[in-house]
Amino acid sequence: MTDQTDRIAPTGISLHQKSRLLEITFSDEFRFNYPYEYLRVFRHGVQDLDKPVHGKDSVDITHIEPQGTEALQLEFSDGYTGSYTWSVLHQLGVNYQHNWQAYLDALQTQGLTRGAAGAAGADGRVSIRLLYFIQLAKLAGKDGETVQIPASVTSVADLLAWLRRRGPEWAEACADDKVQVTVNKHFAELFTRIEHGDEVAIVPRGK
Repeated sequence: MTDQTDRIAPTGISLHQKSRLLEITFSDEFRFNYPYEYLRVFRHGVQDLDKPVHGKDSVDITHIEPQGTEALQLEFSDGYTGSYTWSVLHQLGVNYQHNWQAYLDALQTQGLTRGAAGAAGADGRVSIRLLYFIQLAKLAGKDGETVQIPASVTSVADLLAWLRRRGPEWAEACADDKVQVTVNKHFAELFTRIEHGDEVAIVPRGK
């Protein structure tokens, strides 16, 4: 007889430190990417929306350790250590969109902030170095440039969306499925985090 715990047993776990994501694949073929911040503020799988934990945007997971076959212990850079059962983690993945929006709404209602998205320069602004290749270099009229990005741009997906707003040609050239992106010379995913001082290369994919 197969119980619920068996059905949601993990089959793969990995940390994406640059993007601050914990990736877990479950035996029911669900795969979730959990932002460290999400796991920190939804400790034990719940969040007191009347008194939400806040200011954890830049928190890191410093250590993970299985707790038998039932749970995963996570240690965070702010000193918090919590144990999350596989069932709780599965539910946090399934309900991520709903949970996260409720959390953001609670922060806004109470005038609280998530914290700085990433380190900024001495002038308080976030700047990155963009490198362009092939038709993107032609569009930009240059091989690279240093740009200041808005606070809303915190991932590769956000950056591509921001570049697409430059116009129709950029919208087509920077479609998610038409480019390969590296961050600091490492291949990146759409969820890879973008921070001050990063070098981001955007290369058109071959047809």
